[in-house]
Amino acid sequence: MTLDPGDAARARAADGDERRRQVRLAAVSSVIGTSIEWYDFFLYNTAAAIVFKDVFFPESSDYAGTLSAFATYAVGFAARPVGAAIFGHWGDRLGRKAMLIVTLVLMGVSSALIGVLPGTDSIGAAAPVLLVLLRVLQGIAVGGEWSGSVLLSMEWGDRKRRGLMASLPQIGVPIGLILGTGMMTAIALSADKAFSDWAWRVPFLFSLVLVAVGLFVRVRVMETPLFAEVVAKKEVSRVPVAEVVRKHPKEIILSALLRCSEQMPFYIFTSFALTYIHKDLGMRQGLALSAVTAAAVLELFTIPAAGHLGDRIGGRRVYAVGSLLIAVIAFPYFGLINTKAAALVVIAVVVAQIPHAVQYGPQASLIAESFPTRLRYGGAGIGYQLASVIAGGPAPLLATWLLHDYGWWAIAVAMIVSSVLTLGALALLPDPARARAVREAGAPA
Repeated sequence: MTLDPGDAARARAADGDERRRQVRLAAVSSVIGTSIEWYDFFLYNTAAAIVFKDVFFPESSDYAGTLSAFATYAVGFAARPVGAAIFGHWGDRLGRKAMLIVTLVLMGVSSALIGVLPGTDSIGAAAPVLLVLLRVLQGIAVGGEWSGSVLLSMEWGDRKRRGLMASLPQIGVPIGLILGTGMMTAIALSADKAFSDWAWRVPFLFSLVLVAVGLFVRVRVMETPLFAEVVAKKEVSRVPVAEVVRKHPKEIILSALLRCSEQMPFYIFTSFALTYIHKDLGMRQGLALSAVTAAAVLELFTIPAAGHLGDRIGGRRVYAVGSLLIAVIAFPYFGLINTKAAALVVIAVVVAQIPHAVQYGPQASLIAESFPTRLRYGGAGIGYQLASVIAGGPAPLLATWLLHDYGWWAIAVAMIVSSVLTLGALALLPDPARARAVREAGAPA
């Protein structure tokens, strides 16, 4: 089973006004789709930090309950490589578009079900078990979404602007963070006591409305011409994920390590910090949520700017600068937050997102172009999502433990270590431009 030859032919034949229309649709579709996916994913992150302990782990102490809530949060990250493998197989056989429709529906339904899931007080131990199951489905959906949305935009765009085009779906992260955290903030501030009783469920149910909007846009996009070319040449792999793991293990492993200084600090800044600022420093929950939302607004501009800069001076250079900045700000970040001065806390949270954006902008094309087109959905997706297991998912758990046993300085040291790992992986990762030139000279792209 593979992409219909007629659909492939239409994608290859698109030119002039139709091609420009498809480029715009692909970019808009990728941004809207990833925004919805991340809206749902970040809703869970925020709820895990501020409400799930009371709803699903009411008998636990504050420390144990926080660890339990963040553990269910981490499960979603562990499921992401599974989603990358499942959807990577079919994405490299059936095409990018079909898989993106499936991932969007899966995420929306999973989130809506979390919104109606009874708490432990109502159905006992079944509540946290079902919560974990739904979190796994969320993780599988996100695992399949990223590479498909990046490839849809990048493979329709101009080769000289691949850094910018691939960075556009990346702004789905701050958009999702703004929508998810922003809606939770608004409800937390307005609902007061009703928030932990029932109001936190409203944003999860609203995801069904967003999914309908996303589907309306995505069904209008054609398959990418690059994948259509693979179909036309009958070069579609029978088992693409197995083949990419066998032929490109170095690129997969280095892609995961490449993300350490982007992923781990990001989830400390956007999830753990909500708990730290509110419960450990005793500051208002609304302040922490508002600061994270403001940081996400800044990333709407800095992510595509970094992607564009990568096209101009090289994505590897831009990425290295972003990773180094993480190491530079690690101790000052906590130093400012620990002052408990509201203005300084907001500045720390907002400024901390700049190094993330500097890395996140060029990251998509840097990873995706490390793999040939026929194996790109699975290879890029697995490499990208493995970082969720080693860096993103464990980050709030690790930070909670380090704070409890050693203090905030240990978290800052962990962030510096993540930067060292990233810079090492970046030095070892083959240059995508050079690899592409070799492929174009001989093997198929």
